Amino acid sequence: QVQLVESGGGSVQTGGSLRLSCVVSVMTSPYYYMGWFRQAPGKEREGVAAVDGAGSLTYADSVKGRFTISKDSAKKTLYLQMNSLKPEDSAMYYCAANYGTTPVGWRLKEAAYPYWGQGTQVTVSS
Repeated sequence: QVQLVESGGGSVQTGGSLRLSCVVSVMTSPYYYMGWFRQAPGKEREGVAAVDGAGSLTYADSVKGRFTISKDSAKKTLYLQMNSLKPEDSAMYYCAANYGTTPVGWRLKEAAYPYWGQGTQVTVSS
C-alpha cells in the first residue's frame, strides 16, 4: 500500500517562506508522478504543482514564480518550496501520487491521483 506523509507546514507572516516535504513509501515502480494540492475551509481542493517521472513540472497560475516543486528520487521525497507567501495561500496542503504518466492537462486534477497523504496545515497571516 502506497503511503505518503507530509511535513513542514506551519504559520508564517505574509512574504515568508516554507518548505513542505512528502515522503513516499512502497512505490513498486520508479516511474510515477506526484503533485501538491491544497484545500482552504469552504473551498474545493485545488492542484498547486506537479512533477512527472521525467521531471516535467506543472504549476497553477496562482503560484507560478513563487512556488517550486522538486523531488529527490533517491530519498523518495517530494518538496514544495513556497516563497512570497500570501494569506490566500493558507490551506491544508496534501501530496498525492500515482504510477505511470498522465496528460499535462490532468496533472493538477484530483481524479488523476489515487494515493494521498493526510495533509499539513499552512497558515499565512497578514
